[in-house]
Amino acid sequence: MDRDTIWAVIVGQIREVVPELADRPIAETESMAELGLDSIERSEIIMNTLEAIGLDLPMVQVHGPKNLGELADLLHAKRHA
Repeated sequence: MDRDTIWAVIVGQIREVVPELADRPIAETESMAELGLDSIERSEIIMNTLEAIGLDLPMVQVHGPKNLGELADLLHAKRHA
């Protein structure tokens, strides 16, 4: 799975969990907090994304990225490690 596909999954999960963001452009430079997501929504999006891309990681391993683009990069790297 390439990085662009992982990015698309992240955006899709954000829009699924928070339907109010369905029509809003989402940039790789934004964080989930900047999008107004609370900690429960952020956790749900990450867990759903991990499941969708076939990764089984402890949540602690996905807390480093500062924005959505970095999250996509991290998940891509973990998937190909």
